[in-house]
Amino acid sequence: MSEDRSQMTAEDLATEKKRLWWHSRRGMLELDVLLLPFLEEVYSDLSEEDQAKYRRLLDCEDPDLFQWFMQNARPQDPDHAYIVDMILQRVQPS
Repeated sequence: MSEDRSQMTAEDLATEKKRLWWHSRRGMLELDVLLLPFLEEVYSDLSEEDQAKYRRLLDCEDPDLFQWFMQNARPQDPDHAYIVDMILQRVQPS
């Protein structure tokens, strides 16, 4: 879907959220318990730029996501690192 979300109708946004839910549901419990609540509770309040970063994160492979969220590795892409950190801070506040 286009990066310009300002022209999307409520129906388009609902459809997009459903699509994102399925892309956030990875089938690996460790990822599902991080991504699905983030999508449901935080995503809508993010800036369009951060929403785009989250959508790009979902294009990553599960083994990479697992390593990043288990803090065994860091994403090389700064946008991925930013969103991973945001998700981790949500479940592991300082």
